[in-house]
Amino acid sequence: MYEKTLSRKTVYEGLILNVEMLDVELEDGRKSKREIVQHGVAVAIIPQLPDGRFVFIRQFRKPMERVCFEVVAGNCDPGEEEAVSAGRELKEETGYDFQSLELLGPIFPSVGYCTERIDVFFADIAEEQGATSFDEDERIETVILSEEEMDERIRSGGVADAKTLAAWMLYKVHRSNR
Repeated sequence: MYEKTLSRKTVYEGLILNVEMLDVELEDGRKSKREIVQHGVAVAIIPQLPDGRFVFIRQFRKPMERVCFEVVAGNCDPGEEEAVSAGRELKEETGYDFQSLELLGPIFPSVGYCTERIDVFFADIAEEQGATSFDEDERIETVILSEEEMDERIRSGGVADAKTLAAWMLYKVHRSNR
């Protein structure tokens, strides 16, 4: 299966994403259109304290008009290595530094219309929490949960964010293989 791109036009250029309209030709020769959100690489982190509990965040998300429970995450700066981004985002959003960092794998949040890739990391973190340095328009609260509490939060519908659900699944699969 393949679609040949016949033309591409950028219809919106934003701060963190662009939108393109593509004319494509399908394998059988029919023509169609594709709307694609171009987004750079991002990272998500599952940070674990020495006592085995995990650090998550809560923040208001305007598209959802509500406070969302999420893994620590953020966009990579241009030219920044993903592991460097993960350490920076962890420190900025939670105040914790990592002692070790392991790539669990990539996720693609919405393959039907968006190019975003999120590299998911597991981080062993230090006990001491330092100062945070949120972006000026961010308001973030840290939440510390045991594995059982996180599993129950998912079972009860308290986690709706796709990257958080996928990141937690990657963590669980990798942990069972250790």
